[in-house]
Amino acid sequence: MVELERRGIPTVIFTATAFVHDARRSAQSFGLAGLPLAVVPTPLTNQRPEDIHRMAEAAFDEIVAGLTRPVEAFTGGDRPPIDERLVYEGADLLVAWDRMNRDFLARGWSDGFPLVAPTDRAVDAMLAGTARDRGEIIATLEPGFGIATVEKLAISAVMAGCGPEHLPLLIAAVRCLAEPRMYLRNKAMSTGPHAPLVLVNGPKGRLANLNSGMCALGPGGPSASNSVLGRAVRLTMMNVGHTYVGVSDMDTIGSPLKYSLCCAENEAASPWEPYHVTRGYAREASTVTVHFVYGICELHDFKSTTPEHLAEVFATAATNVAQVGTGLWLVGRRADPRYKTEEKEHNTLLICPEHAQIFAREGWGRARIQDALYKAARVPFRTLTLNKEPKAMAIAHPELGWLADHPDLPVPVVESPDCFDIAVVGGAAGRGAYFYGAGEPVTVPVED
Repeated sequence: MVELERRGIPTVIFTATAFVHDARRSAQSFGLAGLPLAVVPTPLTNQRPEDIHRMAEAAFDEIVAGLTRPVEAFTGGDRPPIDERLVYEGADLLVAWDRMNRDFLARGWSDGFPLVAPTDRAVDAMLAGTARDRGEIIATLEPGFGIATVEKLAISAVMAGCGPEHLPLLIAAVRCLAEPRMYLRNKAMSTGPHAPLVLVNGPKGRLANLNSGMCALGPGGPSASNSVLGRAVRLTMMNVGHTYVGVSDMDTIGSPLKYSLCCAENEAASPWEPYHVTRGYAREASTVTVHFVYGICELHDFKSTTPEHLAEVFATAATNVAQVGTGLWLVGRRADPRYKTEEKEHNTLLICPEHAQIFAREGWGRARIQDALYKAARVPFRTLTLNKEPKAMAIAHPELGWLADHPDLPVPVVESPDCFDIAVVGGAAGRGAYFYGAGEPVTVPVED
């Protein structure tokens, strides 16, 4: 809409009542506040045609006004002003700290858990973890186009409870977020529970004491480093990228994964080359991979002793049609025309060492597991397209129109075998995790 208005083409958009704040804030972020809205009571999804017509007719006057009146600046906004320096006082430091946390929560800067006070002294100590200048710009983060300087990332790291050893990893994670192919705006603003899964490889993850074994995704003392690093990523998305709940983050239900989702690969217990080597990096390199995921499913199997049987069990996790990415390739890849990028829907498997050994002792590597999953994870066409728009499929894959005449034919849930990413994580016993992904993972080196 912003681009059309700048070209002199009047626009108006249907906006459900719950999304009005989001629409106005987005218009401000894109530099043209006050874009006209036609407000309807509820989203148009899952509505009967007659109900959609009724809502559209009720909003007709707003549509006419939006197309015929000049765009006016929106002067609203309910966020409190940001002071240059914030001071909190109390009878003792605990009272002052409590007041800081309550104020940060009211301003929307908190994830809901107690924050460490980002004092000058604490931020200076955090900056000792990098040789970069505090004013260096690492990235611009959507959806608010916030400038992620090293100092701002250090502030997020302090608030999350990180140490200086975590700052280089946070910097790398933010570089992942800002990669155009990540399409962060979509993940940050969606009504879905997108959460950044952060996977660390290499010696700098071990230096930061990241847990790769038992209970690697927390909670508890062994995973404290994992928890604070993942939390720092979320706080950065909020306070630098402006991914604020109800303002730009319109997640329908939310997810506990959005607080913190971070671990290291258990390279010592893996029978294969480390995950980051499959991404093109040297074994001795340190990397951070970020993959936005929707949700998690357990990969439990205490019975299987052969790779074939284990792959068959794992494949059942991939066939959840109620998950948005399942079969999404049928209606076309996600695309961001600004960067001419397209992304396959990837899913991530965190395979426990016990299961990895079952595959490895029969000579199975990642590629063979991926191929087996691709062949086994199939769903009848009629089931796979229950929540897909037929017109979208006709546009994306006209050559597959014949599938409509074969509704019981099993169809793969992902586009190709390499859509299954595999890392070894966890302790003893046959339990892993399957993450339903949104787009492709991005890996960058830790350069500090």
